[in-house]
Amino acid sequence: MFRSRLGTALRTAMLAVMASVLWMGCSDGADDEYAVGASPDSGAVPVAVPELSDAARLGAELFAANCSECHGPTAGGSSQGPPLVDKIYEPGHHADFSFHRAVNQGSPQHHWNFGDMAPVPGLSPAEVDQAICYVRELQYANGIFTDPAGLAVCQA
Repeated sequence: MFRSRLGTALRTAMLAVMASVLWMGCSDGADDEYAVGASPDSGAVPVAVPELSDAARLGAELFAANCSECHGPTAGGSSQGPPLVDKIYEPGHHADFSFHRAVNQGSPQHHWNFGDMAPVPGLSPAEVDQAICYVRELQYANGIFTDPAGLAVCQA
């Protein structure tokens, strides 16, 4: 009887510890180690726009037509969506395929408190790559990442 109660109490305590660890790992981004500069309320951060490559200029047009309503005209975020020029979205944390998946399937809320992202219909994979190139050039110019390998999508 004592052993049974001890085992149950131990299992309960272990489950509580595991649940709290999982809960702490599910951050809204406000205090996430990757979140920099953005207010969780507004999402907006200042973005310096560099001279863009031809691919990124085409991507800027696609971004303006399909993404800027939520992510801002220079991917600095808005009250509707998070800034993509943020360490959270650097290539080592959110690879290019993450952007493709978000465009094609949408994305559940994570890191930020803006709600779920709906899919963005009507863009070809090549067009998504151009929009990613625009975001990557903005990120690179704003010091989000420093390895030019992160601009590989712009060379495709």
